[in-house]
Amino acid sequence: MPKAATARARSSSESSTSKLAKFFPEATPVRIPVRLTRIANEGNAFTESTVIEYGTAREVLFASTLPLEFADMLRLQNSDGTLDTEACVVAVQYNGERKAVAARFTQAVTNWIVKL
Repeated sequence: MPKAATARARSSSESSTSKLAKFFPEATPVRIPVRLTRIANEGNAFTESTVIEYGTAREVLFASTLPLEFADMLRLQNSDGTLDTEACVVAVQYNGERKAVAARFTQAVTNWIVKL
């Protein structure tokens, strides 16, 4: 007589940023701590520290708790000043309070990500 068996379902430990990165085939995993500032027309700038988790030559992907929406303008700065640029939000994937965000540089940023 067959016995009933139970198995635990695999929980997806994949981050929401990893899921968003699937829409950017050239995205490379990175870990770059940055200061993120949402540039608002009304003068209310929101700022937080976050980590760029994926990058392409033109985009960065990261998790954020800021109230970001499509087309918001951002400033990204790392601690040593080698990255100090503006980007525009091109995708937002909500996951509770934290969201995965993709932003595209408004100008070319040379050599910010190097593939070996």
